[in-house]
Amino acid sequence: MMSTYYLAIDIGASSGRHILGSLEDDQLKLTEVYRFSNSMVTRYGQLCWDSDALFDEVLRGMKRCAEQCKIPVSVGIDTWGVDFALLDGAGERLGNTVAYRDSRTAGMDSAVFDRIPERELYARTGIQTEPFNTIFQLMALKKQSPALLARAKTLLLTPDYLNYRLSGLMRTEYSIASTTGLLNAESRSWDGDVLQICGFPCDIFTEIAPPGTVLGGLRPEIRARVGYGARVILPCCHDTASAVTALPSTEEDTLYISSGTWSLLGVERPKPDCSPESMAGGFSNEGGYGGGCLCLRNIMGLWMIQSVKRELADRYSFDELCALAERTEITSLVNCNDNRFLAPDSMVREIQNACAQSGQRAPSTPGELTAVIYHSLAACYRDSVNTIERLTGTAYPAIHIIGGGSRDALLNALTASATGKPVRAGPSEATAIGNLLVQMIADGVFEDLKAARACVIRSGL
Repeated sequence: MMSTYYLAIDIGASSGRHILGSLEDDQLKLTEVYRFSNSMVTRYGQLCWDSDALFDEVLRGMKRCAEQCKIPVSVGIDTWGVDFALLDGAGERLGNTVAYRDSRTAGMDSAVFDRIPERELYARTGIQTEPFNTIFQLMALKKQSPALLARAKTLLLTPDYLNYRLSGLMRTEYSIASTTGLLNAESRSWDGDVLQICGFPCDIFTEIAPPGTVLGGLRPEIRARVGYGARVILPCCHDTASAVTALPSTEEDTLYISSGTWSLLGVERPKPDCSPESMAGGFSNEGGYGGGCLCLRNIMGLWMIQSVKRELADRYSFDELCALAERTEITSLVNCNDNRFLAPDSMVREIQNACAQSGQRAPSTPGELTAVIYHSLAACYRDSVNTIERLTGTAYPAIHIIGGGSRDALLNALTASATGKPVRAGPSEATAIGNLLVQMIADGVFEDLKAARACVIRSGL
């Protein structure tokens, strides 16, 4: 009997992967068919994404499925949040797709808060203030490139833009919309009042669709290029929401860290918490599968160690850096959520300066740099766990670490030590698995999310 395949295209800020999923002997089987690198490029002085190259990689991986004679019945795309493309009336992209780490948003939070107080904005959207939020990117466009914004007929967030290029249909998936700071947390629709107060055009935002929505088939030219037809299904298009969908837990109160370039620490809740206390704790209320709410905190994550590794010209593997860190005794800590670490010219120098400025010993060796980052992350996890337990009134028995960072044994051990909670690690491909689960629920393979998660548990992924 031939297997029925579903294709998850999971694209992160540093790499992407095409993973086929199928149900065999009542277990979920994964096959990686393609992997590619992704990075920001500098264009006209701005950090941007090469959207055309990214879409070429999407198609190249889809074609690889045909070459391996494993044709998916559906495909779903998830990516990072907040970034977007502007389209003209003909559906063609306008300008560059500027990346969230670009400096264009400097001071744009103040420009927004001059129009709507920060506390009022949080009470409506439930999203913590980060310099890269879509709302601040749009304010930067309004102030710096008003003619470009005036020409725009449609705004599509990154995965929605890629889905549009596959299917020809423009929709905004709920979980990715929730990252913008423009979605009303209660109504789960675009907040027209916020858009008007900020002076943004309301008509460029498309209809919001829930995860599991079938957009339709591939465009004819796409079918010809990849060699087959398939349905385009919206997973949770925000990679964090996809990862949480794959939580291998049947418990109602599950504390998770989605660990990758960013660390997202949080819990699933039935309703958003847009209170001043939640705002003070630095927590966001983002969309999850089934209209649920992910109460989570963004933490800088493995971006810091990835940046240090690149600065060291990749002379060391991650395993080698961890081994060096385990042999060092440096006790210096930095605030991982400080915006100074968002996109520094030199991560090494920024960490050293932060330590020196706080009267601590500055790390000098690769092992010391790694140790400072990992111990600082563990301390940040501890503080965030304490805050979320206070906000929810719940003592969580364990921490589920999912995503690529779940393979990091040293960070897992430090997290367990700092928080005093056992760590349950995996699955490492949680984002792709969550993407696949939503497609399979939409196709009737699983009755609901509970059944899908039970399959993840028995599959030992």
